[in-house]
Amino acid sequence: MNIVDTFSKSIMNGETEYKYEYRITKSNIMLYDYGVNSEVQSYGIEIERQDIINGKTINLERDSVYNISPQRYKVQELTKLLYDNDVSPINSIEILGEYVDEYISDFDDVLKGISIG
Repeated sequence: MNIVDTFSKSIMNGETEYKYEYRITKSNIMLYDYGVNSEVQSYGIEIERQDIINGKTINLERDSVYNISPQRYKVQELTKLLYDNDVSPINSIEILGEYVDEYISDFDDVLKGISIG
């Protein structure tokens, strides 16, 4: 897995700084279709939040969803949605779940293109 892009921001709440990082990841997965294994490029999202007081990290939360779609632009749009709404790793699955379910068909489209090509 490689990190291909990172969106970062910090939000102050009293004396606590919440430092967010939203990362777009890239990896390859093997898909099996009608007796043929095909390696397909895949993008996902990793989210991290550090809670910092007086320069010391007091809490760290991280969650990720890999293999969301082979379409990078779709994963970039999802990452921007999370970034714009300050979504925490704790709540990310609730937000991403419906999109992940919808985007799974993108892998089928890629396999169709491989078998046609």
